[in-house]
Amino acid sequence: MPSKYRPQILGWFGDLDKGPYSAPLHDDRLIYANDNYCAFIRQERNDQIFYTCIYFIAILFGVGIIIVSFWLITLHDSSEIEFIDFVVIICFTACCIAMYYIIPEFYLNLFSRLGSPIIFNRKTSKVYVNESYFFNFKILRHPKVFLQPKKRRIQEYDWNDMHGVIIHNFSRNALISTVLMVCEPGTNQVIDHVMLDPIRPGAGSMFVWCWINSFMVYYKSADIDDGEYKTDEEAKFKEDMIEGEGWPEWMVEAFNATSLEELAAIKQKYNIKP
Repeated sequence: MPSKYRPQILGWFGDLDKGPYSAPLHDDRLIYANDNYCAFIRQERNDQIFYTCIYFIAILFGVGIIIVSFWLITLHDSSEIEFIDFVVIICFTACCIAMYYIIPEFYLNLFSRLGSPIIFNRKTSKVYVNESYFFNFKILRHPKVFLQPKKRRIQEYDWNDMHGVIIHNFSRNALISTVLMVCEPGTNQVIDHVMLDPIRPGAGSMFVWCWINSFMVYYKSADIDDGEYKTDEEAKFKEDMIEGEGWPEWMVEAFNATSLEELAAIKQKYNIKP
């Protein structure tokens, strides 16, 4: 059965149900939580360094193959196209297509500083992201985005309009990611995607999703003191993970909003349009 969310995301494996879960977290991506909000990182530092190096090496090889292929094509002076010419042209084309995929992944890992935290406020049911532009799941990209490697999107979403799905990466390692499908209110029409928990072995793919769902409905399995920063270390968390990362001042204040009325007052204070 296909996903009920349309359009369906590439690599879709299954839809996820919302609600409280009894499963404990067993995960170190929770960096901070208090009674109002929680924060999860989506890229662990070791993974980020590893994939940055892998994609950088891939870029070097790709550029090398493209240059050599182009040189061989222009060097060929025969009026007849030989089999080797087809091979060179195919290699050249394949490398160009691969680079179109690899460069954004390289940007994503290189410029997604501090794990790209995602913030969930359970009292206002709002979700806040400040992330690399290349988290946007687009396959066809305008060429100008390759000249904007540090471009970011900073966005507020409504948790009620976000729905979880899991996707797989088609590899022999069977790695799974959890993606939040942002839908038009009250529909299954997808208008945006937000990465929640990337690159997990199948057995550990549900821990973050389960914990966040339990947290949002105040279920007992979501222990707010499980994070890297303890509940009374909010100032240190914000100093280390939020300051200097381009979060708007109103949004940082909205993390701790305790009602929609308080959130509206914060937005009015900073002249933020609804």
